[in-house]
Amino acid sequence: MPLLLLKDLPRYECLLECAQLHPELDPSACEVFLHLLRTGDEAFRATDENFQAQGVSQGRFTVLMLLYDKACGQPHVLTPAQLAEKAGVTRATMTGLIDTLERAGMVTRKPDSADRRMLSVELTPAGIAFLERMLPEHFRRISVVMSALSENE
Repeated sequence: MPLLLLKDLPRYECLLECAQLHPELDPSACEVFLHLLRTGDEAFRATDENFQAQGVSQGRFTVLMLLYDKACGQPHVLTPAQLAEKAGVTRATMTGLIDTLERAGMVTRKPDSADRRMLSVELTPAGIAFLERMLPEHFRRISVVMSALSENE
């Protein structure tokens, strides 16, 4: 969900005036902060539109990407606890995400090869195919959002 609801950001002159009333306010830092929030909102909106069109949430996409590692060889196999830690969510939330992805045929749970009391999660061929179909548009949208920035910025 977008965070910044301002249609127009305050002019720098307004920030300078506000700093007269609130000496703690650094107008330059505030201006950069507001622009970062807006950029984050634009990035979120651009990727979220693609996720909705593909029928996947931000959370499910995060799980799929944590398990996807084509550039480095084989896809990852991780436990639900490892996925929860890497995604920064609770184990209960991760269980729900995995359940949904498993029902969609994108991931599978398997007994861990080292400890059969534990489960490992991995992408299915359908999950890999889904990512490979959706990633080009996802990366294109990121490039469009970031194209306004120079390499140094």
